Amino acid sequence: MSYIVLARKYRPKNFAEMVGQGHVVQALGNALTTQRLHHAYLFTGTRGVGKTTVSRILAKSLNCVGPDGSGGITATPCGVCQACTDIDSGRFVDYTELDAASNRGVDEVQALLEQAVYKPVQGRFKVFMIDEVHMLTNTAFNAMLKTLEEPPEYLKFVLATTDPQKVPVTVLSRCLQFNLRPMAPETVLEHLTQVLQAEQVSAEAQALRLIARAARGSMRDALSLTDQAIAFGGGQLAEATVRQMLGAVDRSHVFALIDALARADGATVVQTVDALRFNGLSAASTLEEMTGVLQRMAVAQTVPSLGTADSSDPEAQAVARLAQALPADETQLLYSLCLHGRGELGLAPDEYAALTMVLLRLLAFKQPVRQVAAAPSPAAVEKKSLIRPPEPEQAAPVYRPPVAPPVPVVAAAPTVTVPPPPPPVVVPETAPVPVPAPPMVSEPEPMPAALPALGPDTALADASEGDFWFGTVMDLVKRELVAALVRELALQSQLLRREGGTWQLRVDRETLNQAGARDRLQTALAAAGHAVTLQVSTGPVSDSAARRLAAQAAARQLEAEAAIADDPFVQQMMREFGGKIVPGSVRPL
Repeated sequence: MSYIVLARKYRPKNFAEMVGQGHVVQALGNALTTQRLHHAYLFTGTRGVGKTTVSRILAKSLNCVGPDGSGGITATPCGVCQACTDIDSGRFVDYTELDAASNRGVDEVQALLEQAVYKPVQGRFKVFMIDEVHMLTNTAFNAMLKTLEEPPEYLKFVLATTDPQKVPVTVLSRCLQFNLRPMAPETVLEHLTQVLQAEQVSAEAQALRLIARAARGSMRDALSLTDQAIAFGGGQLAEATVRQMLGAVDRSHVFALIDALARADGATVVQTVDALRFNGLSAASTLEEMTGVLQRMAVAQTVPSLGTADSSDPEAQAVARLAQALPADETQLLYSLCLHGRGELGLAPDEYAALTMVLLRLLAFKQPVRQVAAAPSPAAVEKKSLIRPPEPEQAAPVYRPPVAPPVPVVAAAPTVTVPPPPPPVVVPETAPVPVPAPPMVSEPEPMPAALPALGPDTALADASEGDFWFGTVMDLVKRELVAALVRELALQSQLLRREGGTWQLRVDRETLNQAGARDRLQTALAAAGHAVTLQVSTGPVSDSAARRLAAQAAARQLEAEAAIADDPFVQQMMREFGGKIVPGSVRPL
């Protein structure tokens, strides 16, 4: 007897054997039980998720007569009657499958529809199944519209497609549409375990995980890869042989890369990429495996209860450790870099060089503080800056707020009442003379990133420490000693007190309170002449450099609006020609 491949041997014969499509099975089962049957069904989904299988089971359910020949329409076909066995073997005369990929013309569709006028020969219903229906021509679709909308009572249409966007809406509106979802790797893994137990084939759990991930949601692909792995491994499925067959990258390399990036160890990153090159492992597969690990890390960081170590998964502990080592925002950034980096591999002359650049890009975003042998005195730094201004670092563009001298703050800062903006009115088109742009209007001034929404009347507390901290932060920004997350920590924090060599800061977001950012800010302060130890806590912040910059910007905005409103020329244009100041169009110079 010839060998039957696993994808055919373990093809579901009834709805109970369907895997991963419970929503479709429930809807069809209830419709068959209550006999509320539609005349046309459309099954959509990627390859290997069960579209043709569901069509055959539906045909058996409509035509099953039971083991004793007295059964009716049922949601649980017996599988032993003449109709069930003939449909499974592909010789049931009243069940017709048409492959629209190779029979896409109007002549083939008309030949199929000519059979619709004849009643079933063996079964209870005629079932026309058209696979890859989106491949039909427009004339073929038009030829079947009328019959598809009002078929004879004994005729059922079942359409299947992997691309429903190409099916005309006139066809979609005549069908009940069911979307068969791609299967989760866990679902595929569970089914493969059952199949191999039935086949009495030994398999390592990690080898099955590799196959489940490589199937990409297709159960047929998973079973086909399992067949190939059994042949490749001589009747056994070991992780090493399956990884070699798939060309998959050993995740130990991936874990080493992510760990090196978390430690900002560029040398280890380059050495690991060289090892990948030496072993002939694909750069694209490396990025793909990294995205999978980073996704699990992000879940563990966001929902710790879901990131607990699983004893059945040997990679769970490594993922949990890396989730603690790499900050959540850097995890998201690295995930995005890996996704976009896959598209850059083909543009570079060497894919491994492109892989190196993709990974080192994260280190460029991290912007570590430049190490200095000895912290120079403030006077020396100021003298050096007068001789030659420091060149900006080559990194991702970040906003650098305008440098302003420390603003003296009294004990109770006066509040400023914001006048309501004039109603937005368009200048009449029939104005006899063109209105020149007001002299103080310019491009909008960029605001600091991630600043809270504050008005000009915000009270700034702790003025004595706030003045000192504002001047210190502005000095760090001016000398470019802080960047990226470290710069945000400095801008968003409030200095609570200074006791000896210890400064206590407070931030209002836990994401800013990271050990790496705190240490780099401490190093930057040492380079600026403040050799102190920082203690950062999380809580409400009433006075920070970011809040002061926002208050200054709001005050400048009010001054600019007042200057425009008091300008004699502007008042004359408003009085004589009905002109209005468009809200939001005035910005301070």
